[in-house]
Amino acid sequence: QFWFCIGILVFSFWYLWRVLKSIQEPDSSSDEESSSSDSSSSDDDDQGRALPNPNDANDLADYVAQRIYWPLPNPTIIRHQVLDVVEGLLDIYGSVIQKTFFPELQSAIGVGSAFEGWSPHEENIVYCLLIPMTAPRGHSFHTELGNEGDLLARNSSIRVELECTCEIKQASEDMLCFLHHSEEELEKQKPSLLDTLCTDSYLDAEKTAKWFQNFVKSAWVLTPQSQVYNVKVLPSTRSCKFQMTSATKRNITIEIIFGVQQGDSDIFLSSQRTEAILTPSTTWPQSCAVAEMKFIQHITTEAWFHTLHLKCMQVFARMLVGTSISTYFIKTVIMHLLTIIPLEMWHRDDFLLRLDDIVRYLQCCLEEKRLNHFFFGNEMIPDVIVLPPAFQFSGPVNLFEYLEEDTYAYTRMLEELQEL
Repeated sequence: QFWFCIGILVFSFWYLWRVLKSIQEPDSSSDEESSSSDSSSSDDDDQGRALPNPNDANDLADYVAQRIYWPLPNPTIIRHQVLDVVEGLLDIYGSVIQKTFFPELQSAIGVGSAFEGWSPHEENIVYCLLIPMTAPRGHSFHTELGNEGDLLARNSSIRVELECTCEIKQASEDMLCFLHHSEEELEKQKPSLLDTLCTDSYLDAEKTAKWFQNFVKSAWVLTPQSQVYNVKVLPSTRSCKFQMTSATKRNITIEIIFGVQQGDSDIFLSSQRTEAILTPSTTWPQSCAVAEMKFIQHITTEAWFHTLHLKCMQVFARMLVGTSISTYFIKTVIMHLLTIIPLEMWHRDDFLLRLDDIVRYLQCCLEEKRLNHFFFGNEMIPDVIVLPPAFQFSGPVNLFEYLEEDTYAYTRMLEELQEL
């Protein structure tokens, strides 16, 4: 048995040596032979397996599938890294504002294409997060939804009011009531939110952004990531945008927007910039970014093995660069189709069919000059998404209403769609 075991070991080592040698050695043909036979071998391959022809309808699916970018797990790793960075900043923030009257910041929520999983594969991805804010002690937020009848509430604002804290035991020991103490007494206390981030009793988005930008500059050295990344705060009037750069010149760009929750819903009044040329600093437009993220997340969870909807969004995001067709229109179309077409039909093999559905749906909407907002008066919204009553019981809101008057924009979008 001893010599038998020795023989087995010798044979195993010999076999392992042969395997390693075969891996390290090139193919039977030399480099010169391989270089001279590249064309002939490729011809043989072409004869054995014809390359897909984009002009052939039967081959078009394979042609596109071979050239589309199917995301690797790497973006998911970066998303977690971004969340860790922002949560680390929020932990520092929570420890330094205990005796101040700046807004209380909640856990960040990743929104937009980078967190939904359909951002184009490019180096300049911006990871956007919304940080919900609540009023500090002795203050309250009151959302004002702008013009009556404006369901999208583009001109919303956040009014800040002082509240009596005289009878609050927890606050009486370390703060004075802003309403019932004299100005001389209040000079010993940190200023109220009305005196720091407000304009005419309304929360100012630009002051809020500038305040948090300064915080990031000063607090970055306290984060663990400061050992690996240098940070540069980028110019932005209504958000906090900064870029982290590693020693290997790898860049990660993060944009933080701020929002106040509308009731208990997934709708926020946010500091996000609108399409308007000039947005007043006290305007906080209504944002559906969190609701959209939750819907995309819900669909991805329900059909985790059918993620074609993300690939379709990604394809159109690249195709629409330089056109007047907003990616938000395409995203709205795809969200509508996801509630119409069964999820099992969003498979990779159905790629061209779904692209065709998207283009046809958008074409019909353009011809009728009507594309309904996904979250208004839509009975197909999943229960996991919480909407304000005004959203649930309202009629449809037409995103293409402006095309009725803007004939140039209408004609241009039709022409661009025909090119697609």
